[in-house]
Amino acid sequence: MRPTSLVLIAAITATLLSACGSMEYRDTNAAVDARPECDGSVGRPGELVPAWCERTQEATWSSESDSAGIDFGVGDDD
Repeated sequence: MRPTSLVLIAAITATLLSACGSMEYRDTNAAVDARPECDGSVGRPGELVPAWCERTQEATWSSESDSAGIDFGVGDDD
């Protein structure tokens, strides 16, 4: 197989598999920027950064479905 066809197959596979899951991204940049004590000008050299001033980014991947199943048999009066 040619390298271009392998890349195309990998891209199509990744696209199809991405429809089966969800990704959630969170960061604390806006919250840290909103706090005046986290601007960095007040700290002393060698002092640890407080936990509420740490910038973090995280992403979580989930492939489980959050939707409830549909019950087609209950409540039919037709």
